[in-house]
Amino acid sequence: MSLTLAALNAASPAEFARLLDGTFEHSPWVVERAAPMRPFATLDQLKLAFVRVLREASHDERLALLRSHPELAGRAMVSNTLTAESNDEQSRAGLTACSPEEFAALQRLNTAWNAKFGFPFMLAVRGPRGTGLTRGQIIAEFERRLANPADHELEECLRQVHRVVEIRLDDKLGHVPGLGNRILDDAQALAVHSDPGFAERGLLTVTYLTDAHRACARQLDAWMREAGFDEVVHDAVGNVVGVYHGADPAARRLMTGSHYDTVRNGGRFDGRLGILVPIACVRELARAGRRLPYGIEVIGFAEEEGQRYKATFLGSGALVGRFDPAWLDQADAAGITMRDAMRGAGLAIEDIPALVRDPARYLGFVEVHIEQGPVLAEAGLPLGVVTSINGSLRYVGEAVGMAAHAGTTPMGSRRDAAAAVAEIILYLERRAAAVPEVVGTVGLLEVPQGSINVVPGRCRFSLDIRATRDAVRDACAADVMAEIERIRARRSVEIRLEETMRAPAAPSDAAWQARWERAVASLGLPVHRMPSGAGHDAMMLHRVMPQAMLFMRGLNLGISHNPLESITNDDADLVVRAFMAMLEDLAATPA
Repeated sequence: MSLTLAALNAASPAEFARLLDGTFEHSPWVVERAAPMRPFATLDQLKLAFVRVLREASHDERLALLRSHPELAGRAMVSNTLTAESNDEQSRAGLTACSPEEFAALQRLNTAWNAKFGFPFMLAVRGPRGTGLTRGQIIAEFERRLANPADHELEECLRQVHRVVEIRLDDKLGHVPGLGNRILDDAQALAVHSDPGFAERGLLTVTYLTDAHRACARQLDAWMREAGFDEVVHDAVGNVVGVYHGADPAARRLMTGSHYDTVRNGGRFDGRLGILVPIACVRELARAGRRLPYGIEVIGFAEEEGQRYKATFLGSGALVGRFDPAWLDQADAAGITMRDAMRGAGLAIEDIPALVRDPARYLGFVEVHIEQGPVLAEAGLPLGVVTSINGSLRYVGEAVGMAAHAGTTPMGSRRDAAAAVAEIILYLERRAAAVPEVVGTVGLLEVPQGSINVVPGRCRFSLDIRATRDAVRDACAADVMAEIERIRARRSVEIRLEETMRAPAAPSDAAWQARWERAVASLGLPVHRMPSGAGHDAMMLHRVMPQAMLFMRGLNLGISHNPLESITNDDADLVVRAFMAMLEDLAATPA
């Protein structure tokens, strides 16, 4: 019989510690310090209590906790002195059946790791789904993380401890994150479709209207029909649109969704999470035979990333009248125009204007998305409520000075283009850091035909300035431009700038943001509010209807647009339950 929260809440402190013995490896003090935080309304509250205990622990205590863990395939395994929990985990990952070559690789890595960090390598070897990583995956992760800085790995190893503890608690309390498992499985199934040149290398790339893109659309269609949607169509730009009617089929609808295209060499959850989660919710409603007072329209947007053609937000933009007919004449790297690609896919270009939605038919738009950043992971929180999608400004620029011999040109006589740009970079960094809601980046930096012994005469660069409010963003940009003028005059260099993008901020609608907050709180989780620095389809729908987003934590410090992008089944389960709670909240308090 599984342990229950009720039993844990009712237990004496000593009994509480006994019931959770083995949760933390040889470190009962963590459980003991969590006991006064009872009662726990949910399992997730219990998990977060342990996060809080370790955050409040001293550096030495945290280090001792890590050192209490065994090495992977190390001496404790060989001598058969692992705890029951560690033995189970290492066995599930096949570490007790290593080949001689694998065992030797792990011993080499353990030695190198301990020499560099002074504590064992920590990895939740049961993995994101809880079923176990392969030995190859474990060794590859070990090798990758060995290159990381010590302070980074101290925190990452503690995050891995929390994942190990989460899985152990799931086992002790009989919790199976079934909804989350389905999300991970569907994301993996969708990821088998990838464009040529990437598929052969096991990498994920899905660009607009390729064979892989169209295969994804067919799969989403099949899942929507299987889930119980009443209508499923592929529209004139390739969006996959599923409708689950309300109790009254004529009732207004809640619109939700995200994109199913990817960047080149991307991850499995960017965009796609926001399609799979509402499909899972409709599946649950249909299984229960429930109709809500409103309809649900889930859209898999065909294009958001602008990878094959320079036409970002094509899928969601078409719904708000932002499809630019000039895009049709763009050609991809193979010379295929968008017009020909759309015709080849059987899309009716002439029907695109009819895709524009009437806002009066909708309650609003919500989107679930992987965070694509480190904030939630560093905070130890699974979910975050988005307050605004940052408005952004982008520029490309070039500084032009005078090339000169590096050895014969006195420092006071130089017109160094690269040094001028270096000043710009440092000023942007300081200026953006001075205001919490602003971020500034120079992502492109190039000295054309540079040479080690030549003072740079030219330097190309980019500027990316973002903020939650346009006025704050523009104030930062104005200060940067003023500083550039001062640098130009002081260094006698010419600096040219071209604005290449100006996207307005999209603040979350207050009522819809509150719904997400209540949904998160209903799970026993703290409400963490945060801006989105990346752009999303919600920015397009913001133009015509209220919108609000929910972020979900990613593994590997939230890295995205990368094969390392990942999530856990427990977090995915939470985000589905949060979405269901939001739907119930909307049913009880209509917009």
